[in-house]
Amino acid sequence: MAGVELKQVVKSYDGKNTVIQGIDLEIRPGEFVVFVGPSGCGKSTLLRMIAGLESISGGDVIIDGRRVNDEPPRARDIAMVFQDYALYPHKSLYDNMAFGLRLRKTPEDEIKRRVLEAARLLRIDHMLDRKPAALSGGQRQRVAIGRAIVRKPKVFLFDEPLSNLDAQLRGEMRTEIKKLHQRLGATIIYVTHDQVEAMTLADRIAVLSAGNLMQYATPHQIYTQPRATFVAGFTGSPAMNLLPCMVHNGQIALTGKAGTERRETEQHSACLDLPPKLQNGSARSVTTMRHVFGIRPENIHLAPADDRSALFASVVVAEPLGAETLVTFKVGACEVVARCPANFHERVGTAMPIYFDQQHMHLFDADSGLAIQ
Repeated sequence: MAGVELKQVVKSYDGKNTVIQGIDLEIRPGEFVVFVGPSGCGKSTLLRMIAGLESISGGDVIIDGRRVNDEPPRARDIAMVFQDYALYPHKSLYDNMAFGLRLRKTPEDEIKRRVLEAARLLRIDHMLDRKPAALSGGQRQRVAIGRAIVRKPKVFLFDEPLSNLDAQLRGEMRTEIKKLHQRLGATIIYVTHDQVEAMTLADRIAVLSAGNLMQYATPHQIYTQPRATFVAGFTGSPAMNLLPCMVHNGQIALTGKAGTERRETEQHSACLDLPPKLQNGSARSVTTMRHVFGIRPENIHLAPADDRSALFASVVVAEPLGAETLVTFKVGACEVVARCPANFHERVGTAMPIYFDQQHMHLFDADSGLAIQ
């Protein structure tokens, strides 16, 4: 296993269209790092640059302490698992897994040992004589992973490997990949647009948007301390509630719509005390309209009827999910989603008190989208 370092990596086409905007990133040996972001954010392009399948317009890619910008993929000692499996349909599973080793003139007895070892690890050792057409999608992906394992590379690269599988199988394969990393201790870089995959698999997550690195941190830090509205809105299901607001005289006034006049805001009933964690920060002096208030659904709670600090809200829609019910409330001019108990049965339009947990409130600058500390 080896570390990977990106130093001001840039990718542009024709010197004009820049799709990777100077990314700095360090991946430690044995670490599982996930690149996550919406379609078109540059995550697959960045992975292909590490692999050597895309040229680098600027900066350096360093693998195991060696600059590899000009080295072909075969010289980088990496193995890549693709979204479409890329198996040879006319070859058996054994021959698919052995193919790369045979190209490297590996002795046949060593090939057999490695293939059987990987097949047992992935629980496909009983089907090595089958062709890919006889397998399910999940089994084909196991073969593709096995083909990478037998090479014993320094770094594994996964490019959206589960996107062709149905929801149940994706969940099962997520668990298998997590177990595989725990057994191998390998360095893995994994690309996905699915934030659930990112949160469950990664040691650290790199959140990308329009070729920019928005945040690089542990899943817990990404979820609880998002550095920008993009990160806050992209992670979590449902995502964080993000509402235009104003901070004035130690209070956060939820305005409902960006651009609401200050005099209208001051008459608005949806006001919250500035949380203690922001009392001594830059938020205390903020008096402009251009801010965004954030809170996650699990941090909005039903309040006792006599709670004077509660906000009165009306039920807009309730979505039972079995273990819980997602409820959309209207608070003043805003709508927020809250996680409520499974036995929530209030009718649409019912007025009831709710409160926001001060320990989990967030404030962002509306122009830059960055968190205010």
